[in-house]
Amino acid sequence: MRAYIFPGQGAQYSGMGLDLYNDSSLAKDLFEMANAILGFDITEIMFSGSPEDLKQTKVTQPAIFLHSVILAKTLGSNFKPDMVAGHSLGEFSALVANNTLSFEDGLKLVSARAQAMQKACDNNPGTMAAVIALENSVVENICEETEGVVVAANYNCPGQLVISGEIKAIDLACEKLKEQGARKALVLPVGGAFHSPLMEEAKQELENAINNTTFNKPICPIYQNVTSFAVSDQMKIKENLIAQLTSPVKWTQSIQKMAADGATNFIELGPGKVLQGLARKINGNVEASSLSS
Repeated sequence: MRAYIFPGQGAQYSGMGLDLYNDSSLAKDLFEMANAILGFDITEIMFSGSPEDLKQTKVTQPAIFLHSVILAKTLGSNFKPDMVAGHSLGEFSALVANNTLSFEDGLKLVSARAQAMQKACDNNPGTMAAVIALENSVVENICEETEGVVVAANYNCPGQLVISGEIKAIDLACEKLKEQGARKALVLPVGGAFHSPLMEEAKQELENAINNTTFNKPICPIYQNVTSFAVSDQMKIKENLIAQLTSPVKWTQSIQKMAADGATNFIELGPGKVLQGLARKINGNVEASSLSS
């Protein structure tokens, strides 16, 4: 069975989507539609912007979404997913790919999400840190014991867990994690504490936008970050999507569950090749590849 997986924030690069734009009239039309919906030329930034330009949250999230979704659209009849999943932001790409959301509605929600998250970051400063080579339970316990807000945020693969929270709490937790034997506990260059309680106000904003958007019956199940289980019910998909902003990304568990449910071939659609590498680390028996243009 074929599973398509969609990347999240951090996969962007200058020049992303340019080949698609030049090689496909459908892609060109969708990119131009995106410029009109967003009210600025995101294509100009995607194709020739600097890394700093692409780091702006209002640019990063729509850019990755557009690259992933338009790539899926250009595959036409060759795009035949048995299941889909997306890492954080990538969940929106997955929902357009499996027809739960229209292209236009998906882009509007991603734009609303990016702006809400930026506002939450400005109002509630925080950060994230990658923890390498430590058992999940040890990381979770140290997060619980550390004063302030710090939680497990991204279960990326065995031995790689990202924590999120207040800056001081993250620094304290990193010291403790190193003492417990972590090979690395490294603060990441991100703009906020994603997938933590510090995103609560963004969650409330996004909830309103999601509840006012039509969700269709998907053509295949999506394995959502919040639960890691297959979901096809539109109302449940909405609930999980809203909860995602303040809940951990259970990526390891999602890939394991997809494989248990019959996925043998994981195909990453969009910029970068991070997710195909994680899929192999999570389950060495699956095939994993990527398409970026």
